[in-house]
Amino acid sequence: MKKINLAEKLAMFSSHWDPHVVASYNDNDVMVVKFKGEYPFHQHADSDDFFLVLEGEVTMEYQDHDSVTFGPGELVIVPKGVVHRPQAAEEVKVLLIEPKGEPNSGDSDCTPAPKPHI
Repeated sequence: MKKINLAEKLAMFSSHWDPHVVASYNDNDVMVVKFKGEYPFHQHADSDDFFLVLEGEVTMEYQDHDSVTFGPGELVIVPKGVVHRPQAAEEVKVLLIEPKGEPNSGDSDCTPAPKPHI
């Protein structure tokens, strides 16, 4: 029941593609993350993926749909089962919401991030 300053949380780490949990909400992890470059194509079979850009610009590429580019104050929800990959030419700061325990890597061969609590 206290406020969480997302800028302060984002200043606590410099790694990319490494979500950090800042809160829990109805069995979901609320996380901040920094993106730069491109993540592998993947999907989440049992959950939607929530991305809200705080700073910068993300392009969400889809295997079977047109890409979507979105910036600060804009969000994209990738429906479960849709193959996608986020990418960012420059560093971007994002808020994610995922069910607790859901690996950020989905079904890709990429090792899931540990998602530490900060």
